[in-house]
Amino acid sequence: MVLKERYEDLLRCSRCSYCKFIPLGLVWDKDFSYGCPSISYKNFHAYSASGRVITSIALLQNRLELSDTLVDVAFECLTCGSCHVTCHINKIHIEPREVIIDLREYLVEKGFVSDQHRVIIEWLRKEDNMMQKPKKDRGKWAEGLNVKDLTKEHADVLFHAGCRYSYDEELWPIVRGCIELLREVGIDVGIMGAEEACCGVRALELGFRGEFSKYAEHNVELWKTKGIKTVITPCAECYHAFVYRYPEKWNKRIGIEVFHITQFFDKLVKEGKLKLERPIRMKVAYHDPCHLGRLGEPYEPWTGKRKKIRNQIPVWDPPKPRKIGIYGVYNEPREVLKSIPGLELVEMKRIKEYAWCCGGGGGAKEYDPEFSLWTANKRIEEAKFVGAEAIVTACPWCKRNFIDALQKSKSDMKVYDIIELVLKSALGIRSSAVKK
Repeated sequence: MVLKERYEDLLRCSRCSYCKFIPLGLVWDKDFSYGCPSISYKNFHAYSASGRVITSIALLQNRLELSDTLVDVAFECLTCGSCHVTCHINKIHIEPREVIIDLREYLVEKGFVSDQHRVIIEWLRKEDNMMQKPKKDRGKWAEGLNVKDLTKEHADVLFHAGCRYSYDEELWPIVRGCIELLREVGIDVGIMGAEEACCGVRALELGFRGEFSKYAEHNVELWKTKGIKTVITPCAECYHAFVYRYPEKWNKRIGIEVFHITQFFDKLVKEGKLKLERPIRMKVAYHDPCHLGRLGEPYEPWTGKRKKIRNQIPVWDPPKPRKIGIYGVYNEPREVLKSIPGLELVEMKRIKEYAWCCGGGGGAKEYDPEFSLWTANKRIEEAKFVGAEAIVTACPWCKRNFIDALQKSKSDMKVYDIIELVLKSALGIRSSAVKK
């Protein structure tokens, strides 16, 4: 939906400021009351979801000129979706996260693109990834594993690594170990190698809807051509793309079963196929990735139209499903962690649909690295507050931003991908990624 099509919905914003905070009844400490990193960092209303809604109204009414300041308002945002959840609790269908994405698309169409994002998109168009790396190297992470190449042969399950895991060499042991683990427990798994492409969701969040559509169409067509029935991904952003954005594009499910790796691990543990028996004695806090948590709810196909009550009040008929984040992937990662002997899971003050963002999403890490790291450090402080020795997450973008923040701050906090802990605890897994 383009920005102008949201105009009547934008006018329904009551300026209540719910978009800035987690619900009052869930505030356990004043230091952890904010939900929106952007307004917390900038302390100016324009940098809240409501501020961006007002900005969008002013643009559509031709009361505001395009400027670099406006670009800053639009892109100094992680698109984490916290505002989306808290706004919908009020039962007002403004969809602030979608407004922000549409605002970015509006600016992109007018030629207002940051230099950092322009470079990313140019590389994406040329090399099919968000990491500014050659396409031919996308499968290098799996060299020597002798894993099936699904462009040439068949397997029951496609493992879609995603851009970050495919090119961030520091994270390669995680996905290499994951492949070994899946094969060890009897899963017939393969990869697309150099033919794997970006999921496209980051391009959408940067305001490049056309690029997103290209990759959605490419990936689904490729999977169906190759007879893929099941996809597993360790990337939260890819998971969000596959279960929400792709079905949303066509207003129907894509006909392929999609698992985040934590869901698949939980399934294997419950079936007795994956045994986590080696103790890990550590107190950890689990960080809910935005794209796996509140943005990890599957899309619900909807067909309806807008109408006006008494020719004044615009409504959707039938009502659109309101996403408030409660059906994201929350339990499975926690169940997997609880299955590891010796591991003590403590919860931070903001969790699940109200979790504070890691700071690594929405293009903010490239646009304003200091804001990105500030956001990560706020989450690290929250983990320390509850006595955790380490943060565990289930997204490579989260892991990377936490690593960068910890290195800069010289903190003694540790950060793990949940796959790393599963590999350490799983007996019988002969992986080079397992550190004794």
